[in-house]
Amino acid sequence: MTVFDIIKITELDHDYFPSNKLVMTDLEGKPNSLLTDLLRDVVTKIEILLDFSEMNSSDEIISSLKKVTPLPDDVLDEYAKILNQPVRGINFASKRQELEIIYS
Repeated sequence: MTVFDIIKITELDHDYFPSNKLVMTDLEGKPNSLLTDLLRDVVTKIEILLDFSEMNSSDEIISSLKKVTPLPDDVLDEYAKILNQPVRGINFASKRQELEIIYS
């Protein structure tokens, strides 16, 4: 599974998880602020600019963002990397109401 798969299938109150509730963590549960910020940035753009329910792959997201934003290719490449990041698991941090995406 990838980060795209996780954000596509995981819901909170029958809606996609809000970007500010997503956290990238390593196998030991330590948050990675750089990856978290990158993920939140791309998910925020998806929430604002695209209909996520119609997106079936990270490639579709990147292609759609390329059409509707002036984002440079290097930024879109970083978005593609985070969306295609392999995932080892997920953890629901109920006290913080966050979805921790555990990457390898």
